[in-house]
Amino acid sequence: MNYACHKVMVANRGEIAVRIVQACAKLGLDFVCIYTAEDAASGHVRLAREAGGTKRLYRVSSYHDANELLAVADDAKATAIHPGYGFFAEDYRFARRVSRRENKLIFIGPSWRVIRELGDKINTKRLARSLGVPTVPGSDKPIYDEMEAEKIARSLFEFQRQQDIERPLVLVKASAGGGGMGIEEVHDIDLFRSVYRRIRNYAVRHFKDEGVLIEQRIRDFNHLEVQILAERGCANVVHFGTRNCSIQSIGLQKRIEVAPGFDSASINYRFDADKVLEDITRHSLTMARKVRYDNVGTWEWIVTREGNPYLMEVNTRIQVENGVSAAISRIKGQRGVDIIAEQIRTALGEPLGYAQNDISFEGMGIEYRIIAEDPDNRFAPWVGRIESFGWGHEDWLTMHTHVPVDTCYDIPTEFDPNLALGIVWGKNLYEMRDRGSRFLTSLTLKGGSIANEELKSNVAFLLRKTEDVLLF
Repeated sequence: MNYACHKVMVANRGEIAVRIVQACAKLGLDFVCIYTAEDAASGHVRLAREAGGTKRLYRVSSYHDANELLAVADDAKATAIHPGYGFFAEDYRFARRVSRRENKLIFIGPSWRVIRELGDKINTKRLARSLGVPTVPGSDKPIYDEMEAEKIARSLFEFQRQQDIERPLVLVKASAGGGGMGIEEVHDIDLFRSVYRRIRNYAVRHFKDEGVLIEQRIRDFNHLEVQILAERGCANVVHFGTRNCSIQSIGLQKRIEVAPGFDSASINYRFDADKVLEDITRHSLTMARKVRYDNVGTWEWIVTREGNPYLMEVNTRIQVENGVSAAISRIKGQRGVDIIAEQIRTALGEPLGYAQNDISFEGMGIEYRIIAEDPDNRFAPWVGRIESFGWGHEDWLTMHTHVPVDTCYDIPTEFDPNLALGIVWGKNLYEMRDRGSRFLTSLTLKGGSIANEELKSNVAFLLRKTEDVLLF
């Protein structure tokens, strides 16, 4: 099959849209981009215009309007659609629709059946348990009844007391949620019902599914991930290692990611860190093969201070942090792995062309999410104009951004104020930390608001946290 005959519609915005366009160009694929009025100055719009003029651009009223997006795809004669992350990326109904409509499109992501099966946290948990994959103690079916939910919560409180946990906690989670959305913790059983009702209502509004998951709240853990890629038909499934995403905002939103997930060569852990990485990778591959996973995906794990891993969820899409896994990965010894390009290529029916033993890992990588926010004020978003943005160019640094560096840029108020991803590589933990600190220190980021408030960003927070990465 000649995948170069395809035309990809980029159904997203910002940094991920830029990276998809770049991957298409690398593969020799034609593409078309969409944008809203608020995004007219975004880098993905400029990149598309420079690559092919206005014929590669369509203005839409919303990135959330499926009918409008598909009308654009038809007019542009697109043959495939890349949802990026967010928006329709994990919407199995959308994936099913584009693959079944009269003018069929290839959904660049897992098949809709896989998205449906793994998109429900509870279903994922039941599947994992059937395969002997460890999961967090708690419910393994959707809880719709308030009395049943409270009964489970009480049993989890009692279970924690029996383990001599001084301050038991229970998590109430929207079963169809993801990315830290639709989650609250309960420390007092008397408050459980009000929290349960709030999360159930949130789930109905945002996910159209009021199913709720009740779990033990595990504290003092590291958040690890396994990056998976599979051919269509699941004939060949490989992984691109692990990463540690434990440095987050107070809203459980990731801010720093490091690959690999632990570094036993530099840090003494209380457990066999290498075995934990091997175990979570093996479990992730087992599940991927069981469900016949057929594109890129991430298995997310909690690892306790004692070294006990628990599967948290599966993200059936490309993730923001895929680049830090790519930074340490080598295919047949060659640097320059592009997981987004591999995702597109395999989604269009191409075989991987390599096996797991062709993938090796070298050095360590760290990814910084540079955001206009105030970490000292509960990571409140900052809105205004960026007047200066720049960095030093190094062979160990990769920058992904949709923010123009040669002109002022007004941050749209309609979206999260994510500005860039800085990915740094080093041959070991110490070099990676040193280079990461040098990058952040030399970064130029200035601006102001209409109220003459100086730009606020999380750069100082990222710099401060660099010394803490992978420590447990």
